[in-house]
Parts: sequence; C-alpha cells; structure tokens
Amino acid sequence: MRAVVTRVKSASVEIDGKVTGRIGTGFLILLGIAPEDTAGDCKKLAEKALGLRIFCDENDKMNRDLKAVGGQVLVVSQFTLFADCKKGKRPSFIGAAGPETAIPLYELFLQECRDRGFVPEHGTFGADMLVASENDGPVTILLDTEEWKR
Repeated sequence: MRAVVTRVKSASVEIDGKVTGRIGTGFLILLGIAPEDTAGDCKKLAEKALGLRIFCDENDKMNRDLKAVGGQVLVVSQFTLFADCKKGKRPSFIGAAGPETAIPLYELFLQECRDRGFVPEHGTFGADMLVASENDGPVTILLDTEEWKR
C-alpha cells in the first residue's frame, strides 16, 4: 500500500461537477493499493499516516499531529501511485490492484480513519475526479508498507 500524505490548508474532490469531499486544515491522502496488500497493511498505514507529527508547534518545529491541530482528512484512491515507468514513456499500471481487491481495502482504510477519530471525506473509487489542494509548507510525505516489510 502506498500513500502520499500532503499537509494542506484546504482540499477538495469533485466528481461530475459536484464536490463530494472538502476539508480545511489537515491531510490530503492519495491512496494506492497493490494486489498483495492486506487488512494489516491498511491498519499500519492508517496508524502511521494519521499519527504523523508534521504540523508546527509554537517553536516552529514539526511536532504536532493531526489530532493536536483539530485537522481533517480527505482520502482519494490513486492507482497511479503504482505506475511502472521503467520502459518507454507510457506507464504500466500492472502493479496496482484491481477493483475486486482494491475497493474492500480502500473502504477498510476509510474505516480505519474513522476508528482513529477522523471521519474521512473522500472521493469515489474509480471515478474521474478533480482534486484541488492548497498545500501547506509544502509538506508531502511518501509512505509505502512494502518498505516496512524489508
């Protein structure tokens, strides 16, 4: 499982001209799922992402987490995080899970967010979405559960 966690002042996702998710200060999480990912990966990734201490404290040090700043979460499915660009100029996406695997894990990740006290705003899996964000910092963190297994 891969996630791009961006600290934002605001973010939104729009589908067919309708905003389906919008947050203020918090995290925009782009979530990619691989065929071998598990429910355990979901839990670990949610715990790590939502616990990141990347908000500044009174000394301008990144010491505060999402809960400490009253932040929100916007989660958007992003199969392109598994793009393979080794050959040619057209990426291959064979490393991304198909809907039969990815949808249940995407829904589980949303539930893991809820279980940790963050009701996630979100897009729709597989939809053509317009994502907007006002990046704060910018601060962008890459998380990959596969790296944690090595």
